[in-house]
Amino acid sequence: MSITKERELAPPGVSPVTGKADPLAPIGLRSRYEPNKRRFDKLGPLEKIYLFWIVGASCDGCTIALTGATNPGVEDLMAGNVPGLPKVEVIHTVVSVESGPEWVHNLFMADRGELDAPFVIVWEGSVMDETISGDGYWMGLGEDPETGRQITSLEWLTRLAPKAAATFAIGTCAAWGGIPAADGNVTGAMGVMDYLGKDYRSAFGLPVINVPGCSPIGDNFVETAAAVLLFLQGLAPLPEFDELGRPAWLFDETVHRHCPRAGYYEEGVFAEEYGDKECLVELGCWGPVVQCNIAERGIVNGMGGCMQMGGICIGCTMPGFPDKFSPFYATSPGHLLSSTTSRITGSFIRRLRRLTVADKNTSTRWDEDVPSGWARFRGAPRGAMKVAHRFYHAWQRRGQSYN
Repeated sequence: MSITKERELAPPGVSPVTGKADPLAPIGLRSRYEPNKRRFDKLGPLEKIYLFWIVGASCDGCTIALTGATNPGVEDLMAGNVPGLPKVEVIHTVVSVESGPEWVHNLFMADRGELDAPFVIVWEGSVMDETISGDGYWMGLGEDPETGRQITSLEWLTRLAPKAAATFAIGTCAAWGGIPAADGNVTGAMGVMDYLGKDYRSAFGLPVINVPGCSPIGDNFVETAAAVLLFLQGLAPLPEFDELGRPAWLFDETVHRHCPRAGYYEEGVFAEEYGDKECLVELGCWGPVVQCNIAERGIVNGMGGCMQMGGICIGCTMPGFPDKFSPFYATSPGHLLSSTTSRITGSFIRRLRRLTVADKNTSTRWDEDVPSGWARFRGAPRGAMKVAHRFYHAWQRRGQSYN
């Protein structure tokens, strides 16, 4: 009997040679032959969940960000090593074993309700308006095996989003439209939230979940996804999201509040060129008004990030990016008031702090002389430092009485 005939007689997803799950078959079929399988019938607890990664107008930067996540890592999610979380069967063109029609078959199974576990959608890149694509299409993703018709990524989103347990928009392009949706584009690009509308709810009642960034921080996404999976597991309440569907605990603070250069701003000291250590606002940094946690989290494994590497914030996590933040590297109009005010008040703050630093750099035994060969001065405090020394001394001991 030929191999072809044997394959036709073998159960779907089973290798006719080994009798085991075919590693090149659609994962939706392979997983049926795994031990401890069960049909999905209600919310949690889950043994596994499918994750469909669908791409629109994208540079694949979000995929790269995902693979760099460490808390938890994608490998641990796929292997089911994270306590409390189901095993995540990732159906992604980059990490999946199957390809071509076998890969697309997973989408058909999800659409027909044939999967043995719920699924979530992660959309990367902008949603392009296929109604203005003419006789072609902007983004294709497989063919209809019966008619040969090209199926677009947008059609899969339309068909699967209402059936998904949750829909994630990863990256600024997916969340708000991003660069492909900039003024003058011809694709009608938009974010997932714009396309599905404010009334959209997933099969479990969730609106679109947005994790913006260009590219986003990988740990921001996996942390958000893990929190939502715990909710789907029935082990935790739904985490808090803001009015734009962003995880509130990650995007409620501005870049500036946690920037390592923020202290220079309040003292009115600004960088004059790239490479300077001071605040970058006058070089075009939008950190004071941009909601993002890059300054404290870093880009990969707690390391790197725009300001740590000497770059400015161009507002890439915000819905107004890029149009409302352009031209990049040009000083924003608001600096005329904010940085000028900071310079005026900062000039007094800097001088007062220098006096305090000088006072605190001497112990009480050194009022007459500093016993160091490295000392820059000798003798008792003089002038303004003497006044500050006496003021602090009196202030520290206010209200105290000695017998």
